[in-house]
Amino acid sequence: MKLLREFKVNFLNFVNQENAKLTLLLNLIEPRCGGVLIVGKKGTGKSTLIKAFTEIVKDVGIPIYELPMNATEEAVLGGIDIENTIKYGKRVFQKGFLSKVNGGFLIIEDINLFPLDILSVVFETQARGVNIIEREGFKLSEPSNFQILATMNPEEAEFSSHFLDRFGLCVFMDEKIDKEKKKEIIKLHCFGGEENSIDELIGKIKFWREISKKVYVPDDVKEFIAEVVLNEAVSGHRADIYLYYASKAFAAYKGETIVTEEHVKVVAPFVLNHRRRFIEPPSEEQEHSHESSNTNSDENKEKKEQKTSPIKNEDFENAKSQEIPSSEKEEIFPVGEPFKVKRLILRKDRLIRTVTGRRTKTKAKGRGGRYIRSLIQKRQEIAIDATIRASAPFQRLRGMKDSLIILDEDLRYKEKERKMSHTVIFVVDGSGSMGAQQRMTVAKGAILSLLMDCYQKRDKVSMIGFRKDKAEVVLPPTSSTELAIKKLKEIPTGGKTPLAAGLMEAYKLVKNLHFKHPEMRFLILLLTDGKVNVSLTGKPLFEEIQSICFMLRDMPATDFIVIDTEKKNSFIKMDLAFKIAEWLNARYFLIDEIKSDTLAQIVSFYKK
Repeated sequence: MKLLREFKVNFLNFVNQENAKLTLLLNLIEPRCGGVLIVGKKGTGKSTLIKAFTEIVKDVGIPIYELPMNATEEAVLGGIDIENTIKYGKRVFQKGFLSKVNGGFLIIEDINLFPLDILSVVFETQARGVNIIEREGFKLSEPSNFQILATMNPEEAEFSSHFLDRFGLCVFMDEKIDKEKKKEIIKLHCFGGEENSIDELIGKIKFWREISKKVYVPDDVKEFIAEVVLNEAVSGHRADIYLYYASKAFAAYKGETIVTEEHVKVVAPFVLNHRRRFIEPPSEEQEHSHESSNTNSDENKEKKEQKTSPIKNEDFENAKSQEIPSSEKEEIFPVGEPFKVKRLILRKDRLIRTVTGRRTKTKAKGRGGRYIRSLIQKRQEIAIDATIRASAPFQRLRGMKDSLIILDEDLRYKEKERKMSHTVIFVVDGSGSMGAQQRMTVAKGAILSLLMDCYQKRDKVSMIGFRKDKAEVVLPPTSSTELAIKKLKEIPTGGKTPLAAGLMEAYKLVKNLHFKHPEMRFLILLLTDGKVNVSLTGKPLFEEIQSICFMLRDMPATDFIVIDTEKKNSFIKMDLAFKIAEWLNARYFLIDEIKSDTLAQIVSFYKK
């Protein structure tokens, strides 16, 4: 046990995980590779590898710091050094992590467990390259160019795809190790093994860093890089840029000064692992229709393009005449398979509330909540740290001896933030068109998935169904997920589409609830294909829908999401729900797009 505690694994002793070691070295050779995210389950050696790499970085003479989980915004950005400010009678600045790490690496262990506001500050500063500090009457900016080395276990928590894309490289630590490797690890830890000297590796790294400055990328290889990224249907340009620099670094690692396509192929998986879009292979029917469509004449292709193009405003009334008559027969469809939904990020407002929940951040009353910053405006709690910082420069002038002299103008107050719940109102299209191709089954599966998300976020839920010639509140606002699921199973399908009635019922419900609970926030989730064919007032259909949408949009503290249930691979598509989303100023999703492509799913994909 004594040997086990004393022995420290260095980078060369680390067994297996060659890909992870390579990505770290590539970033050390060429910092513009964009950092590394190491993904793996517990026990795969993520932290051990990072610690071993830290020793190498220090020996090369590059700054490297680890960001602790409980770091405050002031510790990250920097702030007033209270002790020296009092001592010298003037403001003395204390550097934060982002200033100290300039030109080096910032380690973030378990990055998916970090507070999002701290990660936002880190990534924003990294993108800007400058650390801007504004504290207690002074503003300071310092260069802050660094790369992030992060680890995460995808089983512990999700990680935003927005942050995920900021990493240049991503590598998955394989937990499957063969018998011989396991014996080597046991021998290494229990008996010490032969501790390889890293001096030779340090010399190689310095040589690779020098040669990387001379590496040349031919034009045909640049085109190949762009082609590789395009073939993977990757959004944005970060993948192209990071693949370019990773290829240069790998060429230097191989001791070569000209990048080849082989170099690109080796590092491409590290750049694209976390960026790929996973497109399901087409079914046999789709493949057959695609083959038959290739045999059509040019004239038939033009007709098809005209019919499948998104419908315009002036064509809305014509869409009614094209609509297939809705079935009057009632049918209750089963609930489809649930899935993990995307994280729904809603806007913050400036109201101060006494609330609880897990969905959206809001300013908090009372003593609950997270202290985020100090204010001069009076609040319930005094911010002692900010008050001391504000008074510190004047202590010598005030004749301080044994204790601080604090005046009223020094007082600063805490602004606090906490998460709140919403009242989520599902407005569900139960018309006959939803029964076609089992769309209602898929829609119910999506609603069930969203209900589970609401339960986790401690939201109240309500349900409005519209069909035939009316709309009704199927489920008044409740916190009971069991009751909501029961009502969901009972929703029938059949008849016409009175969308205006459904939206008007939602308007009345929000208005009544807001009058009783002014602090409440609402989220209206509209699931429909938008193929309305019943008027509420006798006005033209879409003129009526538009006016109700504008009324809803003006409601306070209300957000909207439109989920389009129309099949987009059909011969004729209307895209009517998209126009309704525009009128509501709502976020718009196709029903398949609300599924969350978590990093855990990506990991499982690559293990197949």
